[in-house]
Parts: sequence; structure tokens; C-alpha cells
Amino acid sequence: MAVRIPRVVWLLGLVSLCMDLSSEMIHSLLPLFLVSLGAGAFTLGIIEGIAEGTASISKVFSGTLSDQFARRKPLVVLGYGLAAASKPLFPLADSAIWVFFARFADRIGKGIRGAPRDALLADATPQEIRGAAYGLRQSLDTAGALVGPLAAVALMQLLTNNIRAVFWIATVPAVVAVAVLVFGVKEPTRHVDARPLNAFPRRRDLEQLGSAFWIVVVIGAIFTLARFSEAFLVLLANERGMSLALAPLAMAAMNFTYVLSAYPAGRVSDRIGRPGLLMIGLAILIAADVVLAVGQNLTLVFIGVALWGLHMGLTQGLLAAMVADTAPAELRGSAFGLFHFVNGAAAIAASLLAGGLWQWYGPTLTFLAGAIFSAVALGGLLTWRSRFMTDTR
Repeated sequence: MAVRIPRVVWLLGLVSLCMDLSSEMIHSLLPLFLVSLGAGAFTLGIIEGIAEGTASISKVFSGTLSDQFARRKPLVVLGYGLAAASKPLFPLADSAIWVFFARFADRIGKGIRGAPRDALLADATPQEIRGAAYGLRQSLDTAGALVGPLAAVALMQLLTNNIRAVFWIATVPAVVAVAVLVFGVKEPTRHVDARPLNAFPRRRDLEQLGSAFWIVVVIGAIFTLARFSEAFLVLLANERGMSLALAPLAMAAMNFTYVLSAYPAGRVSDRIGRPGLLMIGLAILIAADVVLAVGQNLTLVFIGVALWGLHMGLTQGLLAAMVADTAPAELRGSAFGLFHFVNGAAAIAASLLAGGLWQWYGPTLTFLAGAIFSAVALGGLLTWRSRFMTDTR
């Protein structure tokens, strides 16, 4: 008899869908909004790098604390609540620095909720369907990210390119996400040992995380260097001739292939293993970077963007499942926090590098650099695959 995906996974996916709908309505227009405020590509790289990096780094605190509390949900609610509260700051911003503060608050909320939410999902899901569960949540999350840019395009047409009005409308689904989480999600009961609260994992906790977990962390960090902010996809579409109002369609195209592939990839990984699919995803990212580097027309740009989304679908849920596979149950929150902490540092470096390369050398070298980092990650995974498979048996 097939094991059914628990209700909490569906509800967490719905919460993610609503919040990503809100976030991507804003994020898909943010590069162009910043340009209208007089900011350039390097400023975008700074904002995206620090914001996304801070989100990932802050997960180490919330992940560790969620292991030590009897419940993870309060931290998840706090994170989603802070993200929802940050949404009105975007339409009120009148300079790049205010956009930075709004983005920073939004991503801090993401950082607080991320590791406890991923650990809560693992707590509620049997191991034999873990890949499918993470893939389903990622698919629902990405469905919101797909609809968000489409809604932004439609509203830009309806509201005569009034970006601030679109930003105000984007606050509504964020409020819905928090309501579903507060009133709908019930987490499974956990029993934790009484011990002093620590913001960081303790030394003996780190010693319990085996080599397979650290292999996942290293591969993920190199991977993050290759996968800089998707905001640069919007800039590329605009630079290759797409109008201001239609440029968010680049984000929609990416999320279309993302949402179609994430859940099937998770299900397949439960049956055949995760490293092989992850290598395919890295190979596809290399292809996407090369197409985006050489593409001089919108057709090639959208082919590259679609490949980028496919690689996201094949890798993001798998990496989360691999963290859950390699971490002891009592340290899942800490493991997710550490994974995102290291990847956060890599995200800062990636977006700063991408912004600098774009500003001074153009998009071609930016995407070629991404292809090189992807090749390094693929080589590392090929080298360590047998070790990973041995340590997770």
C-alpha cells in the first residue's frame, strides 16, 4: 500500500505558494524598480547578495533553537509573519537604501522560518516518501513563484506600469499565507531532552553530523556560487529587448519548468537515489549558463531561462532531502541551519561577483563564470558520490 503524503506537507506547500506569490510579484519587478531609482547592476548584486546571504545565515540560529524547543511551529510563524510585515516597505521605498532595508527584513523572515519548516516537514514524513514530500512542497512553492511574475505583468498592464501599486497588491497573499499557517498547520509532537538553549550547535552536536552531511554542505556551497540571484535573468531579458512591463516573464518562464520538474524529481529520487539526479541538474545548469552567455536574442534567452528552471527543479528539493537523509532526527533543525549558513556565505559572494562582472564586463562573462563553478561542483560530486552512498546506507 502506497504511503500518503501527510496533510501538513500540503498545508506547508500552500503557505509557501501564497508567500512566494507575494514575494515574486515584488522580486520580478525589483531590478527594474531599482533602475528607476538610479541604481545599477552592482547595487542589485549587493542588495541581493546580502539579503539572500543573511537569510541563509540566520537559519543556523532558528534551526538550532527549533531542535531544542518542543515545537518548531512558533519559529515558522515568526519567520512568515516578519516577511509579511516587510511587504508594505517596498511600495513606500524612495531610494535604493530603503529597498535594501525592505529586502533585508523580508529575507530575515525567510531565514527564521526556513530550517524549522524543513525540519518540521521531515518530522512529519516517513523516510520512504521524503523526496516526494520535499519535491511537492517545492513544487507548490514554485507554483506561487510562477504565478507571481505573471500577476505582476498583468497588473503592470492594467495599472499603466505603476510598480508601487503592484507592490501594494502583493501584500495580500502574504497575509493569507500567515493565516493558513497559524490556523491550519498542526505539527507532530516531539520529545526533546531538557538542556540549555544555544543559538549555535554545540561541539558534540557537530561531531554527530557525519561525513555524508558535510559532503552535501560543500557541494551545496559550490553550487550556490554558480546559481546567483535570478534577478539577473530579468535584467538579461530587459537588456535583450524585452519591455519593462514584460520583463518579469523571464522569471515566469524559469518557474514554469521548475514547478513541472520538482515533484517528479523528488519521487524519482526516492526510487533510484539522489546523487545521480543532482549531477544531471548540475549538467543542465552548465548548459543554461552557456546558452545565456552566448544568446543575443530573446529566443535563446528564454531557452536558457527554461533550462535554469529545470535545473532548479532537479536540485533544490533533492539537496533538502539529502540533508534530512544524512542528519540525526534530533539534529535536523541544526543540520538545515548549518547547511543554509554555509550556503548563505556563498550566496553573498555569488551575487557580489555576478553584480561586479555584469557592471564591468557584461552578462556574457557573468554567466560563463557560473558555468565554471557548476563544472567544479559537478566534478566534486562525481569524486565524492561513492563516499556519500557508502555513508548513507
